[in-house]
Amino acid sequence: DASASRAFSIWDVITCTDLPHSCSIIRVCVSPLCARKNQALFTNRGLALFLAVFLAVTNQRPIAAHASNSDADQAVCDPLADYYLGMEDYPDAIRRHREVIQRDPGNALAHYHLGFAYGAIGDHHDELDQYQKAIALGLNDWQLFLNLGLLYADDGRVGSAVDLMRLATLLGPYRPETHFNLGLLDERLGLYQPAEQEMLLSLRLDPDQLDARNQLGVIYAEEGNYRRAREEWTDLLTADPQYSPAHANLELLRGLEQGRLKRTKELSGLSHSQ
Repeated sequence: DASASRAFSIWDVITCTDLPHSCSIIRVCVSPLCARKNQALFTNRGLALFLAVFLAVTNQRPIAAHASNSDADQAVCDPLADYYLGMEDYPDAIRRHREVIQRDPGNALAHYHLGFAYGAIGDHHDELDQYQKAIALGLNDWQLFLNLGLLYADDGRVGSAVDLMRLATLLGPYRPETHFNLGLLDERLGLYQPAEQEMLLSLRLDPDQLDARNQLGVIYAEEGNYRRAREEWTDLLTADPQYSPAHANLELLRGLEQGRLKRTKELSGLSHSQ
């Protein structure tokens, strides 16, 4: 109960200033545990969100946590609206999803899809607004939190982005994208050990990710482990000789080792994965 109360209060500090529409669902998930002891009151969604809040605060996360059933698995948006979205016809996707929401304002999946379409045309204000509405309506999907985290990261709000990406990894623990993007954010914050762990998890789920392998080499180099960085980039080029970021990174690493470059310059010039 004390842990739940702590998570509840800290989420108010972290989230309600950034995600005002999301506070209601967090209260729904956490308040029952604070109020009623030793009762199994949580749905899978509520438990997942509570654990995500608590684990984001304590910086601990179960390695093999199972994702809750996603609302998106059962929810139906609109076939035509989603057809436009899938065809990357974003103006028609926006128009159709707005019509769906006008008929059914509580369709959380439609709000999420509308936000995604807005983001695709560069309208990030409306993208954020629709993501927040989807969360407030109870949509519990790893892709939603991943995209919201990426939006915050692009806006320079890396701390909030990390919290959201941790939610995404909890809801989608077997999705390599969640771990890859959390690793990128950890690396931006200089948290190289957590970043390394997330990249390794992502590669364990999908060993064929060239960008993740390159980024792992970057993290090794930033940790000062040049041997492992060289090995990672060399092995990557064996798999794909045309992968240019690894070529650039190996050249920079050679310059550092030969004394032609200073460490700070070498690290700032590393070719990161895009």
